[in-house]
Amino acid sequence: MTLKDRWYALGRSPTYRLVMAVIGFGLLILSPLVGALPGPGGIFVFAIGLSLILRSSLWAKRHYVVFKRKQPRIGHWTDWGLRRRSARRRIERKKQKEKAGN
Repeated sequence: MTLKDRWYALGRSPTYRLVMAVIGFGLLILSPLVGALPGPGGIFVFAIGLSLILRSSLWAKRHYVVFKRKQPRIGHWTDWGLRRRSARRRIERKKQKEKAGN
């Protein structure tokens, strides 16, 4: 088993996913405290925590899908921030469709 295979297997481990979700929730709780400090640190801490939760929790992913259907513009920015493959495919298909239409 190569190092790359072991790395991907670690990401699928339930223990690893639970730890990442707990760290994500901890960062979400910590973000208002960091936000009180001068500078934009709270925004970045919140974004990192949210991305950890969305990558590791199936419950959060389901709620994200509902949110994205209700708020497609904000969902687009969230996809971009998370660097989701599905968002990249959607953008590429849109570009191809526009190119074929012109």
